Amino acid sequence: MASVNKVILIGNLTRDPEIKYTPKGTAVADIGLAVNRFIPASEGGEKREETTFIDVTLWGRTAEVANEYAKKGQPLYVEGRLQMDTWEDKQSGQKRSKLKVVGENIQLLGSKGGGGGGRGGDYEDAPPPRRSSGGGGGSSRPPAEPEDDDIPF
Repeated sequence: MASVNKVILIGNLTRDPEIKYTPKGTAVADIGLAVNRFIPASEGGEKREETTFIDVTLWGRTAEVANEYAKKGQPLYVEGRLQMDTWEDKQSGQKRSKLKVVGENIQLLGSKGGGGGGRGGDYEDAPPPRRSSGGGGGSSRPPAEPEDDDIPF
């Protein structure tokens, strides 16, 4: 039976990326993402907003791009997969687990003139919004649009 593990999120960064490096030199960044959901009003009630806070781990060049250009409050597109981390609590000895997202592609959102929510509108040195692969290296430009003859429908 086939299975799919794919997550697509758009939300605001809850903090600046925290980058570290593995002993072999691979960049790892942890970010927090706040994703909002608007719940329509029900009979006489008010419209509500529900916020979910999600931990995301980025690897390689993706982590470096996030660390360099993404700031707290900025909207961010994240594409990745779910991963269950399990460990044993040192104090209690109990098994613990946490579901998180491993981000494989990101795209910085917002305009250069502001609306990036925390950038102060001054990231003209940043590259154009792009999707970066989590595997380090590779081209920094998005793939070219397919020709009409290449689209199968």
